[in-house]
Amino acid sequence: MLALGLPLLLLACSSMLPRGQAHIDRPWKSYEQARSAYAAIQPGRTTLGELRKLGLDPQAAPNVQLLSYADILRRLVPPSTDIHLDPGIRDCLNAQAACEGLEVIESHADYERVGNFLLDFLDFRRETRTTGWKFDMLVLVSDGRVVYKLWSGEPDVSQTSATRNPLGPLQGFGTSGFWQF
Repeated sequence: MLALGLPLLLLACSSMLPRGQAHIDRPWKSYEQARSAYAAIQPGRTTLGELRKLGLDPQAAPNVQLLSYADILRRLVPPSTDIHLDPGIRDCLNAQAACEGLEVIESHADYERVGNFLLDFLDFRRETRTTGWKFDMLVLVSDGRVVYKLWSGEPDVSQTSATRNPLGPLQGFGTSGFWQF
């Protein structure tokens, strides 16, 4: 009876499948917090000190990248000079060394293996569900005051990936060099 019940128990225990998370705790814990911080920034008014209070402090918060004048040129100025640039970008470029950029790329992802424990354990079929969010913000500061801001993001990331190995645990032997002499 035990020999029959154990495989059935293993087939039903999807809670035994691995789970994981990848996230950055600061400066924001959610997409909504990041979007609110962005909305609070007012070009021409917000100061560098106020940016720090919003979590955009490269000295205290992780993943706040400082952009040099050359980085800003590469990212925001197209090769063609016929393109109209935002006045904030022009002001920043005219200030040259007094202009700096701050970029924050925040994300949070939860990974959950779903499906049949036994098929996953024996490597016949593995399915992973990923959920989370992403937010990217770029802010240009000239002479201590914000002159330009830009954002992009994904408020709801939802992906599923699946791998199927018809030979299960034997699938990798051909590539591992096990059979080579």
